[in-house]
Amino acid sequence: MTKVVKWIVTGIIALFIAGMIVYPRIRRERAAKDNPAPAAPAPRQQRILNVNAVVMKTQVLSDRTHTTADILPAEEVDLAFEASGKIVEISFQEGSRVSRGDLLAKINDQPLQAELHKLEAQIQLANARVFRQRTLLDRDAVSQEAYEQVRTEYEKLMADIELVKAHLAQTELRAPFDGIIGLRYVSEGAYVSASTRIAKLTKISPVKIDFSVPEKYAEDIVSGTDVTFRVTGSLKEYHSRVYAVESKVDMATRTLIARALYPNTDESIRPGRYAEVQLTKKEIPNALAIPSEAMTQEMGKSLVYCYRSGRAEQVEIVAGIRTESQLQVISGLSPGDTVIISGIMQMRSGLPVTLDHIQ
Repeated sequence: MTKVVKWIVTGIIALFIAGMIVYPRIRRERAAKDNPAPAAPAPRQQRILNVNAVVMKTQVLSDRTHTTADILPAEEVDLAFEASGKIVEISFQEGSRVSRGDLLAKINDQPLQAELHKLEAQIQLANARVFRQRTLLDRDAVSQEAYEQVRTEYEKLMADIELVKAHLAQTELRAPFDGIIGLRYVSEGAYVSASTRIAKLTKISPVKIDFSVPEKYAEDIVSGTDVTFRVTGSLKEYHSRVYAVESKVDMATRTLIARALYPNTDESIRPGRYAEVQLTKKEIPNALAIPSEAMTQEMGKSLVYCYRSGRAEQVEIVAGIRTESQLQVISGLSPGDTVIISGIMQMRSGLPVTLDHIQ
């Protein structure tokens, strides 16, 4: 009886295990029969991309660089007296034009004028002494030494007069060059010294354009280089020419400072303003150029896509100089080739394309 029970239990366990193995398979088959798999979708037709393109043709390509500049006056000086004293006269109007040599201001010179009159009053007597001594010397009535002493006293008197006149000149403030005088910083009656600024005199025709370029352009900037610049806030372009270049590259900034001159005959440009400078380093005639966005880099190669027989074809090029918006093509393209300039990120060789716009 015990053996029979064991066999029955063993059979039940075997049937249970077999059912666990077979049942999932049967369930999957029924599910597949009730829900048949959808048919595979038909292949989609390849999409045609609309693109813009440009037809290659030769042109003059200018290699330019941009930098910033300061506009400086041709001449500028802080006006001050060479001597100390009380101002007794101011002869200029603020903001007015003055010419070289014009008297601008004067300090008290009465003590010097008195000294000058005193010395000049002695000229006639000193001159007469020299004449008498010369006459006596010709007659051997006096020694050469006596004559020389009188002659020396006369010359000393004349030198003292010249010294006083020089001091008198220092009491006058005169314009050192033609220009526009600025604001006045003193009034009549003020006591001034050599360190007291009276006003500023500026010559603004012409003006200087000071700018710097990176050292790699140092060989391209020479006397005579053309410069185009714009003043901040204005769209008008001005043209000038470099007339001086610093003798060495600045070691701190690794830049070379150059200076151009603009006539500014109408005095429309005020010194002190900020300017944007454009330099033309060289011009390449009969150059082939593409818009910069038409080129991509891949594995160290410069690539563009050309439109040929309704499809995009990848072409490797050798690039030259790059401007703000264009890139020179040295080889790989020929005049008449149609270069795709839009949709470059979606492009691949052999892709069907249609031309939406051609430049």
